[in-house]
Amino acid sequence: MTRVRVDLNISLDGFATTTDQTPENPFGEDWGRLTAAYTATRTFQERVFHDTSGAGTTGVDEKYAAQYFENIGAEIMGAGMFGLHANPDDPDWRGWWGEEPPFHAPVFVLTHAPRPSIEFDNGTSFHFLSASPEEALQKAVEAADGRDVRVGGGATTVREFLRAGLIDDLHVGITPILTGSGIRLWDDLRGLESGHRVTSEVAESGVVHVTFSREG
Repeated sequence: MTRVRVDLNISLDGFATTTDQTPENPFGEDWGRLTAAYTATRTFQERVFHDTSGAGTTGVDEKYAAQYFENIGAEIMGAGMFGLHANPDDPDWRGWWGEEPPFHAPVFVLTHAPRPSIEFDNGTSFHFLSASPEEALQKAVEAADGRDVRVGGGATTVREFLRAGLIDDLHVGITPILTGSGIRLWDDLRGLESGHRVTSEVAESGVVHVTFSREG
């Protein structure tokens, strides 16, 4: 049965992004600190940096990094995660990940300015939609063919799906840093824990992994 999943890194004060991005530093000053434990894992090194030497951490953070990629048949992301906000007028923009994006599945990008689909040799494809969360999810579930659908981000897109009650499993890696500004994940989500089984686990890095799994 298809599950709809989210995995995000957030700061101790709840921010999933920062507000100090520049063209030279499109992710902002705090992004490296926010995602340091995740990017250090063996799975990230292999899937994103294509390092097959076995380098990378293998503890609790690695467990969640590996789960991030397990059984994913399709992905949904916002235009910002794909990078359209930084490259709105570049018809040749193919995303942040080069010619080997780590998804290996159809990815549906929510945008008000649809573009032609992009296909990669490793099985990743990007399809650009102007659609509601429900409409996008229907397309993603069909494409996933029985496997899970991941709503990849950013935080604004994730909140829309959470408010619509469309997420089955939400995992957040809470990094013990304070960013002070950005886009908060938890805004307008009071009582989200109701009807969910909530678990937490502390990694060797100090990141607290909290998972909300919808019961039933």
